[in-house]
Amino acid sequence: MTNISRKTAIKQPEKGSRAARLVAMLARKQGATLEDITTATAWKPHSARAALTGLRKRGYEITSDKPEGGSRTYRIEAA
Repeated sequence: MTNISRKTAIKQPEKGSRAARLVAMLARKQGATLEDITTATAWKPHSARAALTGLRKRGYEITSDKPEGGSRTYRIEAA
């Protein structure tokens, strides 16, 4: 029996939605901080984090890093 690896298609958010805006922000080279996300979407921090989880469930690979003394930055990894 062979092990077949399938890549699932990413479900894209509706054009013009806040989720689509979030994807665009995360795809930038500099990514987006939680503050960037809450400012751009008018979401509360817990809602912004839930949206990140939702994107992960849609198939996006989201990474984050936190430089010493800086804010955590989220990014979508390029395919």
